[in-house]
Amino acid sequence: MNYTQLGRSGLSVSRLVLGTMNFGPQTSEADSHTIMDRAHEHGINFFDTADVYGRTPGDGATEEIIGRWFAKGGGRRDRTVLATKLYLPTGDGPNDRFLSALHIRRAAEASLKRLRTDHIDLYQMHHVDRNTPWEEIWEAFGVLRQQGKVLYYGSSNFAGWHIAQAQEAARSRHFLGLVSEQSIYNLMNRWVELEVLPAARHYGLGLIPWSPLHGGVLGGVLRKQRQGGAARGSSGRSAATLAAHRDTIEAYEKLCADLGEDPAHVALAWLLAQDGVTGPIIGPRTAEQLDSSLRALTITLDGDTLARLDTLFPAPAPNGSKPAPEAYAW
Repeated sequence: MNYTQLGRSGLSVSRLVLGTMNFGPQTSEADSHTIMDRAHEHGINFFDTADVYGRTPGDGATEEIIGRWFAKGGGRRDRTVLATKLYLPTGDGPNDRFLSALHIRRAAEASLKRLRTDHIDLYQMHHVDRNTPWEEIWEAFGVLRQQGKVLYYGSSNFAGWHIAQAQEAARSRHFLGLVSEQSIYNLMNRWVELEVLPAARHYGLGLIPWSPLHGGVLGGVLRKQRQGGAARGSSGRSAATLAAHRDTIEAYEKLCADLGEDPAHVALAWLLAQDGVTGPIIGPRTAEQLDSSLRALTITLDGDTLARLDTLFPAPAPNGSKPAPEAYAW
């Protein structure tokens, strides 16, 4: 396994992040425990979850599955860099959501209880709260850090402007601030390159891409259809994406075939090659899918291949002759 530091922090994390959203809804608890054990065997130490995964409001099913896995002992908790999130509704009350000091305190205590641990390594805001001042947010987060209940803080789904606001407010309090941003980022969705990724680089945040296969569309969906298998990217919202970009996906899968690599592994390898990316979140439903994902760590995409991928999936920019954020000016 390859490791890197999480943003400007001293925390060492694996370059693949184990996503746990499937634990409960798609993957049984027993299989979830097997996947987490297998992740440790492979050296994956960075696990990502959220207080809303796998449940209806108030249940916290996925965190509880992880907590019962930690309770098995064997150094499982000590070998895990644990990331969870708050913001989305966890109950019906008006303060059971967002980022008020009251909800931050309640959400943290509830997650700690479900996860059966005394601290969260990376506590992430699942979304920006436009109605709560940063002074209140950082004060509440500071209390949790002083209590030893949270070590690092991260954001998710923030704009570049939100990252700047958060970091400047933290700086005024002589607080470390954010060390990571979790955003949707993949070959088909490169919008973070306009402002989010430049802001993350400037402020020393590690970028953690979610949906690296764009809902399965980049995972060899057309090949799987031809082979008669069930392809995740051919149903739901992904089906509309596939229909609109079928020619591009066909060309992408041909490129991957020419390389002799699985499309899913190439998509992950491309993210790993991007400056500022800590590691993409993989969400295996089985241990076999987890094992397969490690191939991405050994793929090196040469300049010609990267250029061909840029042609197929061009970066969004007002002025394509310059990289963002300089692309906005001349």
